[in-house]
Amino acid sequence: MMCAAQAGQRGRRVLLVDHRPTIGDRIRISGGGRCNFTNRSVGAEHYLSRNPHFCRSALARFTARDFVALVERHAIPYHERDHGQLFCDDTAQDIVDLLRAECDRGGVGWANPSSLGRIEATASPDGSRFEVSTDRGAFRCASVVIATGGLAVAPLGATPFGYRIAEQFGLRIVPTAPALVPLSLAPATLAALSPLAGVAFDANATCDGGPAEGFTHRVLITHKGLSGPAILQISSYWQQRRTTTGKDGLIRLDLLPGVDGQAWLHDRRDSRAQLANALADAMPRRFAHEWCALLGVDKPVHQFTPAERRTIGSALNGWAFTPTGTLGYAKAEVTLGGVDTEDLSSKTMEATRVPGLFFVGEVVDVTGWLGGYNFQWAWSSGWVAGQHA
Repeated sequence: MMCAAQAGQRGRRVLLVDHRPTIGDRIRISGGGRCNFTNRSVGAEHYLSRNPHFCRSALARFTARDFVALVERHAIPYHERDHGQLFCDDTAQDIVDLLRAECDRGGVGWANPSSLGRIEATASPDGSRFEVSTDRGAFRCASVVIATGGLAVAPLGATPFGYRIAEQFGLRIVPTAPALVPLSLAPATLAALSPLAGVAFDANATCDGGPAEGFTHRVLITHKGLSGPAILQISSYWQQRRTTTGKDGLIRLDLLPGVDGQAWLHDRRDSRAQLANALADAMPRRFAHEWCALLGVDKPVHQFTPAERRTIGSALNGWAFTPTGTLGYAKAEVTLGGVDTEDLSSKTMEATRVPGLFFVGEVVDVTGWLGGYNFQWAWSSGWVAGQHA
């Protein structure tokens, strides 16, 4: 819709074709129904891609401030939450309505629901380059923009259609995987923690290949593994390393973020309290007991030797475990990987070897952090393509 609106407003005849009966469902369900539509701080460092610099141009040409200005121009009330996340005050429908209104300004035509058949390259005296076959007939056009998203949230219409079109025209695909996704645990760890489903605690999550500073957010124990913002954030980097190397890596959770675990235990070295009870001052009691049982360290603090305290302190600041996988696309927020940015222009989003063919949003190998970054990539890449399609 962002791309269609921009192209229409610069005088192009635009038809938006979608197989869904309603457009914008992913927007409507996001942010608990209030849509985390962007973030105050958006930069290339908030995105994963084989080419981490690719997204810079689009993000610089249509910024978070630009989208906020659009929100304000449409008189949509909004508020800021932690980490610069911006949400609608009322409902995510406000963002859908904004995009609809912008499309109407550009005279955009709508064809939905409409099933697509083929997209074929053509050569025509009228300047058209493609013929798009649908159940509403065939359409000839000078440009085709693929904005079909990835594989996450299949019930809302996610399909591999965009990847198939890219491959049809000779573009490469970076292997895809669920991202911003809960992680599954080994049976022994899961057996110990699953009875705590619903328990949440603060932690800092890191993994090899991820940001050195990690992500300090809530971790949520579920019946199937671990979720919560810290896990979702680090899962993308864990997945990226996994798809790149073919190996499962470690994830480390600092259970006392900002606190030196060894010093914390040293200060309590004379305590006769069970370690789990002492830890209950810093984390949920039930989790403290299960964690101590998992590590086999459930005895009074004063009975630990200095070497044992150092080992436990290190574990508190870096509890390491290897996930067995993820909960898949059904639980993922977005898709990692996609159309290889090496085959696209960062300035226009056009395929470098197929004039008139554009790819924007999640279908491209650009994956943002949790917190409004993926929506901003949709707005920015769509806006850029709309200036050239």
